[in-house]
Amino acid sequence: MSARRRWFRQLVVAAAVIGLAATGGCANLPDSSQPQALGTINQEPTAEGPPTPTQGRDPDLLLRDFLQATADPADGHLAARQYMTPAASTQWNDVDSTVIVERADTLRESRTENEATYVLRARKVGELSADGSYHAVDGIIENKIEMTRVDGEWRIDDLPDGVVMEYSAFTQSYRRHALYFVTADGQHVAPDLRWVAGRPDELAQQLVAKLIAGPQPYIAPVVRNYLAPPVAVRGTVTKANGDPVGVGVGLGGVRIDFTGIGEPSPRDRELLAAQVVLTLAGADVLGPYMLLDDGRPLDERFAGNGWSVADLGPLADSVQPDALIGLHALREGKLVKVEDNRAPAPAPGYFGEVQNLQSVGLSPDGKLVAAVADAGRQPPQPQRTLMVGSYGGNAFPVAEGGVITRPSWTADGSAAWAVIDGNRVIRAVTNRDTGTVSVQEVDTAQLFAPDSGPTFELPITELRISRNGVGAVLIADGKVYVAMVLRRPDGTFALTSPRQIAMELSTAATSVDWFSDDTVILATAGNVDPVRTVKIDGSGTASLGGRNLTPPVRQVTASIERQYVADSRAVLEFTRTPEGGDPYWREVPGLGADAVPVLPG
Repeated sequence: MSARRRWFRQLVVAAAVIGLAATGGCANLPDSSQPQALGTINQEPTAEGPPTPTQGRDPDLLLRDFLQATADPADGHLAARQYMTPAASTQWNDVDSTVIVERADTLRESRTENEATYVLRARKVGELSADGSYHAVDGIIENKIEMTRVDGEWRIDDLPDGVVMEYSAFTQSYRRHALYFVTADGQHVAPDLRWVAGRPDELAQQLVAKLIAGPQPYIAPVVRNYLAPPVAVRGTVTKANGDPVGVGVGLGGVRIDFTGIGEPSPRDRELLAAQVVLTLAGADVLGPYMLLDDGRPLDERFAGNGWSVADLGPLADSVQPDALIGLHALREGKLVKVEDNRAPAPAPGYFGEVQNLQSVGLSPDGKLVAAVADAGRQPPQPQRTLMVGSYGGNAFPVAEGGVITRPSWTADGSAAWAVIDGNRVIRAVTNRDTGTVSVQEVDTAQLFAPDSGPTFELPITELRISRNGVGAVLIADGKVYVAMVLRRPDGTFALTSPRQIAMELSTAATSVDWFSDDTVILATAGNVDPVRTVKIDGSGTASLGGRNLTPPVRQVTASIERQYVADSRAVLEFTRTPEGGDPYWREVPGLGADAVPVLPG
């Protein structure tokens, strides 16, 4: 089984255990009458149509039913329009906006025998764009809705434009999927999350259409799209044998004939195929994938049997640190290696000998170490020093400051990122041929741009670089943000397009790390649900449970295979029982209360 396919399986299993209820499945989004919902293009309404409103319903209950019906985008939200008078149905603009809310309150403002006015009030948690992208938001929505009797039945007679739906109904109608685009260096892929509603046999066509339409604006500068126009699909997407019925439902594979590809190199053809295959495979649209270029095989090697995830080579591998490096920990100021059935032992070289380390980052291959050390000086002199060196060898100082965040290494091990004094982001760039390290400043101006979304406030207390290199998750002023890592033509770097996620947190975030390419794991200062996961679009926040945890949780460290925390008394690993019982946190023996876990990355 390929690493990417194994990663897909691990992610699905982990998500199911952790309880990411909204993560499973696949989905598209709704539009409306003009233009049509993406989930309903070329879809004829069924003979029966959507369920009709319950007869004799009181106005408040009818309004609750209407909120459930708004989650069905088919045929211009026909299900929801049945709850309206003919005039209101005609006037209602369902493409004005789509707002996702927590459970809404319907408050009666006035009521007579034939007229009623209600106020719908709820906390907003997200907005859905026309391309299916979800954006986490915070705020209150308050809509006035007028109702009247029509032939003895209550109907909505006047309401604001736009769709409002409760999150529970949203996740029943829509499914989240990842579109995959190629990283700027052409070595990896990066997910762009979209929500889709529609029939399962429409999913393959919808996802390919979204790939052609391109990535969201925030990620576009750091990825490449090999399906960008003039690339288009000739005809329709079918099963591998050309059958247009039931595409993507069960076995049968997928056949897609592209046009407009031009004369790309063999490598570019592989990258185009990777986008399609990984996007469809991740959405459980089963292969083989017969990919054509104006009727001819995209690659003659796969003319007979089609493409599979296994055919993509390294592109199919989720970027992961070397599993052989294993768990380490920072204990009593030094780096120690943690091995099963053995007492933790100091790592070889400088980092296992000193006793003044505050935090540690291991390169993904385990050959380099970046650590923050106590300089032993009093303010106003810099109290921390960033040390970089080899695992088992020596180290030297590369930067200093009053406070320095836990170092985070890039996937190729070429640079360790850190934040100095809460506002200065640097890259400690290592030349492995010469053994030298240079410090490069990272431009953070766009984090504070007026159009960047919610106000970004200092200090930055945590920064972790994604394993595919396109993103960074940060904690700033106790809030969690995901930003893009932009490499400019001159070789300098910038953090751009910050998006706040996990807005619903009631206490400050204290630590964060990457769980997978599209999910982060975080710890909060609170005692309730102190460890959670959240998708990079801000949806799907889920608790990892507090069984055996003793808050406060001081640090989280994670990979797709393993998740560790340090709480007030120990280092613990998130453990899933073979019998399928509730997961729990199991103490890693021999480390003690002051230790923190260290994984490569």
